[in-house]
Formats: sequence, C-alpha cells, structure tokens
Amino acid sequence: MTETVGDYLLTRLRDWDVDHVFAYPGDGINGIVTAFGRADNRPKFVQTRHEEMAAMAAVGYAKFSGRAGVCLATSGPGAIHLLNGLYDAKLDHVPVVAIVGQTARTAIGGHYQQEVDLHALFADVASEYLVEVTVAEQLPNALDRAMRVAYAARTPTALIIPADLQEEPYEPPQHAFRHVPSSPPSRPATVVTAAQPEVVRAAEVLNAGEKVAILVGQGARGAADEVRDVADLLGAGVAKALLGKDALPDTESYVTGSIGLLGTRPSYDMMTGCDTLLIVGSNFPYSQFLPKPGAARGVQIDLDGKLIGMRYPTEVNLVGDAAETLRALIPLLRRKTDRAWREKIEEDVASWWQSMERQAMVDADPVNPMRVAWELSERAPDDAIITADSGSAANWYARHLRMREGMRGSLSGTLATMGAGVPYAVGAKFAWPNRPVIALVGDGAMQMNGLTELITIRRYHEEWADQRCVICVLHNNDLNQVTWELRALGGAPKFEESQTLPDVSYADFARSIGLGGITVTSPDQLGDAWDIALRADRPTVVDVHCDPNIPPIPPHATADQLKAVTQAVLKGDPDAWDLVKEGLKAKVAELLP
Repeated sequence: MTETVGDYLLTRLRDWDVDHVFAYPGDGINGIVTAFGRADNRPKFVQTRHEEMAAMAAVGYAKFSGRAGVCLATSGPGAIHLLNGLYDAKLDHVPVVAIVGQTARTAIGGHYQQEVDLHALFADVASEYLVEVTVAEQLPNALDRAMRVAYAARTPTALIIPADLQEEPYEPPQHAFRHVPSSPPSRPATVVTAAQPEVVRAAEVLNAGEKVAILVGQGARGAADEVRDVADLLGAGVAKALLGKDALPDTESYVTGSIGLLGTRPSYDMMTGCDTLLIVGSNFPYSQFLPKPGAARGVQIDLDGKLIGMRYPTEVNLVGDAAETLRALIPLLRRKTDRAWREKIEEDVASWWQSMERQAMVDADPVNPMRVAWELSERAPDDAIITADSGSAANWYARHLRMREGMRGSLSGTLATMGAGVPYAVGAKFAWPNRPVIALVGDGAMQMNGLTELITIRRYHEEWADQRCVICVLHNNDLNQVTWELRALGGAPKFEESQTLPDVSYADFARSIGLGGITVTSPDQLGDAWDIALRADRPTVVDVHCDPNIPPIPPHATADQLKAVTQAVLKGDPDAWDLVKEGLKAKVAELLP
C-alpha cells in the first residue's frame, strides 16, 4: 500500500521515540486516525474524554518523563479545546507538540464547517513554532522542527495538517530549489555553562554574605547534589518554589519548604532575614516574598537568559545549566565557619514540622484537610509520583506533604488552572507504568473534569504494571480556595450561589465503573484508607469528607488579610462561627512550643 502523509507522520514520531499520543478523534484528523490502525497503534493512541484533557495529560507526561508530550485533535472545536493545556505547558516551560487537523485545503477561506483560523488561535501559545503543512514534502522538516523547538525552548509547538493532505501519498523533499530537507531526530545535547569571569563574580558575592538563602525551582531538579554542596559550604537554607517542590527532599534539615502564598514560616523568615540570595532555576513571581530590594545581594542561575533578573535586582546573573554552573562555582566558595545562621534555620524547620503535625491533628468537622496530606507523607512509597490540583488542595500539598528522595511531584504552577490533577496523573502513569501515582484533587476540579478522566483511567489501567493510581478527593462541597480569597483579599462573606457545590459521592462513582472507592467521614478512618488504597489491585478513589472552614491562610498572613477575614465574618458569612473556631484552633496549634 502506498505510504500516506498520515502514515509518514507516525513513522517519524516513532523515530523521535514518541510512545504515546494523547488524543481525541474527529473527522479533521481521519487520515491520521486511520494511519494509527495501519501502524498497529504505534505510537499508542491514548483516548482521553476531552481534547483539553489530552493536552493536560501530555503536559503531565512531559513533566514526569522528561520527554516531549504529544497531543492530537481535530480542526475547529478540537483545536480550541487544546488551548488551556497548551498554555499550561507554555507557562510552566514544558515541551509539548500539538498536532491538529484543518478543513480540506480546497475549502480553506470558504467559511466552511469547523474552519477556524488556527494561525490566529495558536499564535501566542505556540509562538516559538507554529506551521501549517500544505504539501507532503514539507512534513519532515516541519515535524522535526516542532519537536526540536519544543525540546530546546521547553515550550509548546503546533503542527497543522489539513484533512485532505493526511490521505495523500507521502513524497519526501527533493534535492531542489525551495525544498527543505531535515536530519535524523536528535535531542539537544549542548550543556550551557556560564562564563567563568561571571562565575568568579558570583563567588565573591556569595563568599561575602553572612546569612545566605537559596531559592530553587524546577530548573534545579537535576542539580540536587550540587545544591546540597553549595548550601553546606555557605551555611545556607534552601527554600523551594512550588514547581521545584521535588527538586530537593523535605527530609533535609535545612530545607525550609515552599515559599510564597502557599509557603512556610521558615521560608518567610529566612527570606526576611538573609543578607545574600542565590536563585537557582526559578522564576518565582511573587517578589514580595523575597528580600526587600537592597536588603540582600543577589545571584541568579537560569538556563533561559530571558528570565534572568526579572524578580529581584540580582547583582550577578549566570546563564547556564544549573548543575554545570554550580559545579563551576563550588571550587570558588569558602566554607562558612560561623554556622549560627544555618543552625537557626534548622531549628526553625524542625519546629515548623512539629507545628504542622499539631495543626494536622486539630479536630475538624468531619476531617481536617491538612491531615490528608500529613497522613499521606507517612505512607507514600519512596518512588511515588504525586500531582495536585489548583485550589485549597495545593495549599496542603505545598505545606504539609513531605517529599522524600526519589519522589516526584507537580501541579499547574503558573497558569494554576483547575482540572490538571487527574490528567497529570494519567500522563504520569503512561510515563511510569511501574510507579505508584497519587493525585490530590478538590471536589470542584473533580466535578469540572476529574470524574470523566476516571473513565480514562478505567479504560487503560490494566496496561500498567503497577496498578496503584490513587485519586484523593478533598470533598467539602465548596470552591474553597476562592471562598477564602473572597474573605482574605476582599473582606467579603461567602456567596453560596457561586461557592457551594452539589454533593456527589466520588467513591460511589468510582465503584460504579469498576475502580476502587473508599469514603472517609472520620479522621480515624484516614490512615487505614490510605493503606488500603496504596495496596489495592486497581486504581482507587479516596473520597475524604473535609471541613471547608479550616483556613488555608498562610502562617505569614498580613494584618490586612486577617482584617479582611474578620470583616467577612462581621458581614454575615454563613460559616462565621466555624471560621472563628477552626481558625483559632489551627493558629494555636501552630504557635504552641
């Protein structure tokens, strides 16, 4: 049979070691879908319930595998549905390639059914590389560039292939004028190291500091040993931006944990008390949680020169790979003999974790959501991959979950979209079918799309060597994060018409489709529920009925935020008494010696 453009597309994806394509079918990609059939489903067509979930799963796959995620959708509505996931990839710097159909070339410009201006649609999200393939000879270079740019720029790219072209015979580019060849697939191998004179300047700044703080992000994930060495030499503590939560384990005595709105007290105190700041692989946006300008000298290391010096007036900016640049820096650093700063950080960290345990054990009605993450920390396997959704679930993930060596975790860090937790878990299971995956998800996100993606999990789970895929739902019938933002930032009482969710049994739904389902309505049931789910022979939903009135307000909340919550109570918040009671109990647990 003559090889079609659709056939060649899949051949080239296999050459790029693409094993999975997260997709939803439609007649704008029929020529590619039929090619999957002829190729014995290689790469594997993973059918999600919605194109947005295909893009989100591709992001999760890319985050946890280190390989480009690939998603596929039809023209018009299918392409439009990809946007949210692609923006998640763009903002979190993740390589994803979107392949989308388009109406037949003969109909383009004719106001045809499902014809959308895809160049305008993807112009921003795929700004690094967006191309429409109009002849077969164009395909190898177009696809290869989409993959190479995605890897090199850590960004989404988009490839548009009209429906009629997909079924035409494939012809390679000719050795001729206006034909563009390509080369065999290859990943970027160049390691960028900062210029040595700038490394020397950075060492001078760091050596001069007496109270050094380090902030790491996801760009430091491959440089954990080097960060440890630098922190030891400088007597520094290490705070972590949310996307870098798994860059260094929380079991290290000097790791202060998350920073920012979802951050910890030790991270806040370290940043306000330091005289020198080293930022490694992070573009953490909330500069109010960094030292005040002028209070500390700064050094930044980042692979992307476009992101250098954006968040803090850093004195020395090193553009380069985190591990390589730190290795060049380490021989130039002098070990601090005065360890008082480091010892204070370690004391603060130890005290903080004790406070977090006390807060997690505070009685609630019915279950304290902090305890959900705390109990998981004690039970999560060493090779667990943990995803979290946006909302109050992200608070407990950030502050209460203790990452250990070998564990991975992520969430929608910059776009902060709801609905990423379960499709991330799907992508993670296809990336690592032999590892346990756990998702912490609010009931709002479950109603938005998580319930439908349980069907995707049901469809594919028997292909996974390790059946453990636990979806933990924080079930409080409230869009809790926004409810608290209304209170803390606007001084507004809860508006029940917008904030209250319909009550649904997520465990019952899971059981109805053949998955495991456990309902937790008492804190005494929580530990056993985690144990059962993490030993189960099938994916399991743990449906935890949580108290919506446990405040996710950070330990470093401002006076204005506390005043706003008080105003919300005085204005007639429907949960006023519970807010006061639970807030006081949590604060007392934090402050106890």
